[in-house]
Amino acid sequence: MAKDDLASFVAGLPKAELHVHHVGSASPRIVAELAARHEGRSPVPADPALLAEYFTFTDFAHFIEVYLSVVDLIRDAEDVRTLTYGVAQDLAAQQVRYAELTVTPYSSVNRGIPAEAFCEAIEDARREAEKELGLVLRWVFDIPGEAGLASAEQTLRIALDQRPDGLISFGLGGPEIGVPRPQFKPYFDQARAAGLHSVPHAGETTGAQTVWDAIRELGAERIGHGIFAAQDPQLLAYLAEHAIPLEVCPTSNLRTRAVADLAEHPLAAIVAAGVPVSINSDDPPMFGTTLNNEYEVAARLLDLDTAGVAELARQGVRHSFATDQVKTTLLAEIDTYTTTATA
Repeated sequence: MAKDDLASFVAGLPKAELHVHHVGSASPRIVAELAARHEGRSPVPADPALLAEYFTFTDFAHFIEVYLSVVDLIRDAEDVRTLTYGVAQDLAAQQVRYAELTVTPYSSVNRGIPAEAFCEAIEDARREAEKELGLVLRWVFDIPGEAGLASAEQTLRIALDQRPDGLISFGLGGPEIGVPRPQFKPYFDQARAAGLHSVPHAGETTGAQTVWDAIRELGAERIGHGIFAAQDPQLLAYLAEHAIPLEVCPTSNLRTRAVADLAEHPLAAIVAAGVPVSINSDDPPMFGTTLNNEYEVAARLLDLDTAGVAELARQGVRHSFATDQVKTTLLAEIDTYTTTATA
């Protein structure tokens, strides 16, 4: 298929996005607006043209450093709402109908925004996004692993005490090296007992053992990234047998230097092993990508035609924690679009 034809098909394709970070989705427009609000108090440039250079990472540790500098721009509840609704607008513009947005309340609450005000701000943006943009947003409350067990305790408390209507899952992000998954087991046990789904990051920058730990210790129902599962045939077989999906974000893996080249990305091997996957964007503006671009990248890596790309979109819906009604509606929309677009 011609590249332009594929891009056009993907651009109009209704989609779900399952692995995308709240702060990491701030477009240059949003970041520049926030940086201007707090000019002189942040190293983040207020000029959108300078952000591409600022968002060039030497390794995963440098990415975390830059990411946290953007987190520091979120100083009050109005900043939170501005960010959240701006992210919703950018998702809706790509025909995303449903998104599970990974939110790290600890980072904002730890900087002085009351937990109640933080949750009210994201909920206000969520309700407006559904009403005005036709986008259903749900929250994954995420432990920033680099902040240790204190952040896990606080994230859990915010999740259980505030319990915003959009909250459906409990996650774990940040660096994997030096941050073993098993230590977070008590917090995931409590979150799962309260009815939240388990969706930790694992196997993004470390080996297959991190994924095993996420499954065995944290009860993972989906794995954030998980690409290094490809190193362990037994793990691939387990993921396939138990239908545990991987949330794959190809350009993210390239930009954080988890893979040296997209040609080396293990997505095709993972899919060939029967492991369910969804295609996602992670921190799209920081990585110079979009969800639409990630679908195009995946299509090249998997040698897919429009029917195959549409099936990727369906898998994203099926692997989501959306209600049956939302899934049924979105799957029907994908079918109708595909039939019309390929007629």
